[in-house]
Amino acid sequence: MMPTCHRSNPTRHLCALLATGLSILLAACASAPPPPASVATLLERPAERALAAGLVDYDDGAFDRAQTDFETAVKQGLRDPHDNGVAHKHLAFIACAFNRPAECEAQFRSAFAADPAFRLSDSEIGHPIWGPVYRRVAAARATPQKNP
Repeated sequence: MMPTCHRSNPTRHLCALLATGLSILLAACASAPPPPASVATLLERPAERALAAGLVDYDDGAFDRAQTDFETAVKQGLRDPHDNGVAHKHLAFIACAFNRPAECEAQFRSAFAADPAFRLSDSEIGHPIWGPVYRRVAAARATPQKNP
């Protein structure tokens, strides 16, 4: 579970650093681990820094800023597929929450394309707004496509 980082909390940036580091560590568990990168090294990378800022802004409820941060992170080329999936997941959540279902669906498709291991948690799947969209996209991926 991500720590709650509030705008008034002076450790807000530490939370972003920890969230980014945890994300990378979890992704490393899925394969042979390369040497771990330090959080400071990760934040030297513009895309990873934008992702961390987006996670903080999202947690703070600053969804317009978070959307811009996540879009910047994706455009600047996140190095880790899991991080890319996380950015698209949050973009999907924002789109669904603001009643943009086509964009929400497209972001979930992008999350799956970016990270083949992409999955929502059970609580995220159960969300009444984006859960049905995610389930529809996941089901479509699982259904073999017919050739015309």
